[in-house]
Amino acid sequence: MRNSLFLFTLFLLTVCGQSQNLVGYTSLEIKDYMKKNNRDMTLENVVNDMYSYLKYTDVNDTQTLLFFLNADSVCNGISLVCDRATRNEKIREFNSGYLIIAENKWIDTLGRRRSIIRLDDNPWSSHFTIEPEKKDGSN
Repeated sequence: MRNSLFLFTLFLLTVCGQSQNLVGYTSLEIKDYMKKNNRDMTLENVVNDMYSYLKYTDVNDTQTLLFFLNADSVCNGISLVCDRATRNEKIREFNSGYLIIAENKWIDTLGRRRSIIRLDDNPWSSHFTIEPEKKDGSN
């Protein structure tokens, strides 16, 4: 039953354009999801004593996707860094899949946890972060 629910949830995420928000998923669920749904992204082998995360990059090196994991290997934050050329495509994706709450800020109310998505730009890249909404709503 749990596997059926998981597969149904992944289907809904794909259909609804929610492909980026895997906050609340385990590292194994993320790896499975990425293998099935984001074949253009490759899991990189990284070693870091300070943080536990999964790092994916695309074949053109235009996007890097980081899934930050807690001690139980559950995703508690996502970071997407993309080149400026990919920025507008990502904004359209977030505009169509999430509720816009401010300029360059969205909220996901359908994922496992309500999450805030924020865009920060610098001259060479755009940085999207997805984090669970704080209890006081002060993201």
